Amino acid sequence: MSIGSFHPPRRMLMGPGPSDVSERVLAAMARPTVGHLDPTFITMMDEVKSLLQYVFQTRNELTFAVSAPGSAGMECCFANLVEPGDKVIVCQNGVFGGRMKENVERCGGVAVMVQDDWGCAVDAQKLEEALLQHPDAVLVAFVHAETSTGAQSDAKTLVELAHQHDCLAIVDAVTSLAGTPLKVDEWQIDAIYSGSQKCLSASPGLSPVSFSPRAAEKIGNRQTKVQSWFLDLNLVMGYWGGEGKRAYHHTAPVNCLYGLHESLVMVQEEGLENAWARHDKNHRTLRKGLEQLGISFLVAEQDRLPQLNTVFIPEGVDDAAVRTQLLNEYNLEIGAGLGALAGKVWRIGLMGHASKQSNIDHCLSSLRAVV
Repeated sequence: MSIGSFHPPRRMLMGPGPSDVSERVLAAMARPTVGHLDPTFITMMDEVKSLLQYVFQTRNELTFAVSAPGSAGMECCFANLVEPGDKVIVCQNGVFGGRMKENVERCGGVAVMVQDDWGCAVDAQKLEEALLQHPDAVLVAFVHAETSTGAQSDAKTLVELAHQHDCLAIVDAVTSLAGTPLKVDEWQIDAIYSGSQKCLSASPGLSPVSFSPRAAEKIGNRQTKVQSWFLDLNLVMGYWGGEGKRAYHHTAPVNCLYGLHESLVMVQEEGLENAWARHDKNHRTLRKGLEQLGISFLVAEQDRLPQLNTVFIPEGVDDAAVRTQLLNEYNLEIGAGLGALAGKVWRIGLMGHASKQSNIDHCLSSLRAVV
């Protein structure tokens, strides 16, 4: 059997991720590969760190991109900050809070769950009650932008509560980074992770992370080894940390980092506040069109993510058949529901490069034709 080159179709990606990647980022990824310890590449790594500090709105020295997708960024935060026996309060209002619980337990920690209905923001009062009931807790973890539901929680308030009870805060910002206001230093977030494939519109496979000095101190004072060699920040930062010469740790995904660099340059050129405003404006346009089609939203208006719109499937409509038709006939990808919401909702993304009027028009006209 002879297998030839792979040529994917050109899709419009309006699901929960990945999002559309611009030609500019794709062109950056096609540039010549250099060695991961090449001085020119190390210079670019320093620029990636600086650009990530900008989009995270932080001066944290421990800011870089994990050489793996957002799930590895999650594991990097938990593996470095959770030691056996540590009690961690995990707020769950969707699928990804559950994954946080898995990480805590696999690190030997004890997860105390604060549950909210899927589609609702995390309830700060419930978190405060849990903190009062568990004064020995050392960490609080929650999802800022729950990808499974499109709900956004009040990160600033939740982090303040954690700190009032002497806990560090781990925040999932996989879907929020560069799409909705996120201010790591102002909100005093201790550890945060995201993904390259959402509102940054780079290719999947990298996870931006940032750790505060308080988090770095906890990592430096661990009594046990980090259970993951690959994600151990004491080792990784020998490669990403500081200026100039780097210690070998792993072979970085060179061309993927070219793409991330270019996507971050594009955010810088647009301006972070302008990117937030664009996502919000386009969400309002899409919302109006969906409501005209009789399609309603899962999440209350004040808690909705502008970049990820979770809507109820109209009664009598075949979920899988519609999504298949949209993909095959209109080259449009929208997302299915996860977990308890499977078969009940669609997730329509307006992330990064995909958050533009032409995509909204195509999405609405395609839905109008098939629903």
